Amino acid sequence: MNKHTNMFLVTALLCLPVAAIAHPGHAGDGFGAGFMHPFLGLDHLLAMVVVGIWSVLHSRRVWLAPLCFVSFLAVGAMLGHGGLVVPQLEPLVAASVLVLGLMLTSPLGRSTSAPLAVIGAFALCHGMAHGGELGAAGSVLAGIVLGSVILHGAGMLLARHVLQQREAWAHRLGQAVALVGGFLLVNSLF
Repeated sequence: MNKHTNMFLVTALLCLPVAAIAHPGHAGDGFGAGFMHPFLGLDHLLAMVVVGIWSVLHSRRVWLAPLCFVSFLAVGAMLGHGGLVVPQLEPLVAASVLVLGLMLTSPLGRSTSAPLAVIGAFALCHGMAHGGELGAAGSVLAGIVLGSVILHGAGMLLARHVLQQREAWAHRLGQAVALVGGFLLVNSLF
């Protein structure tokens, strides 16, 4: 990256709102609020898109990582709804953005076991962050799952049509996402 790009990224990060992590609570409840959260929560948006991108660039079975994330997201939400409390959950969610960004910077490969374990563990954290918001019907969770699937698909399309032919762009995108994740992590600790 050149000097101007680096300055732009640093300036953009400093302009991000401190409340970029949108847990707990949504503006309202029900399916619509759940559906909108993945698009409005910076941590969730980046994690979903990156999982979709990673799945195309690093896995032979492209739907495996998104399916893993959505499944563990739902399990985590149910655990959180059942009262499981994990200390430092917000920093873990923020760390997911950092680590997933770093996963994009790794050389293209087709090993999936360890990365899927990482993706699943972070998905549990994302889900638990929403567990208390589910309500009796779970319509918030249904909305979050659908919004997440759409963002996974968007990441997959981006990877398939742009990033597969431009590996350097995927690497730079991973660096930028990791940088944002680092900012979110520091922000969640203070």
